[in-house]
Amino acid sequence: MNFKNLAGASAKPIILSLLTSGETYGYQIIKRVRLVSGGTLEWTSAMLYPVLHKMEKDGLIRSAWKTSDENRMRKYYSLTERGSAELALEKEQWRGVQAALRKLLDPVETAD
Repeated sequence: MNFKNLAGASAKPIILSLLTSGETYGYQIIKRVRLVSGGTLEWTSAMLYPVLHKMEKDGLIRSAWKTSDENRMRKYYSLTERGSAELALEKEQWRGVQAALRKLLDPVETAD
């Protein structure tokens, strides 16, 4: 799995996690991902919007068109109850992956 695939696999839990702090719009999600990842993850709108549409279709998030402070229409996304439950499952799975990787990548040497 290359880095692009790993980033794609992590998109859903990242988006769900970001939406726990409240509704936001696509470009803001892209900026927050860049900030939180220290620039490691550079998402594009071409990558993000299909994921958002799928998550909305699956009932994990909802969207609503609203007028921004700049008087522009923006589509804002928010977490649903189903999305919150999915985030709990995703966290559990990713914590398991993280624990396994930690053991594999930084093994503790034992005396024989």
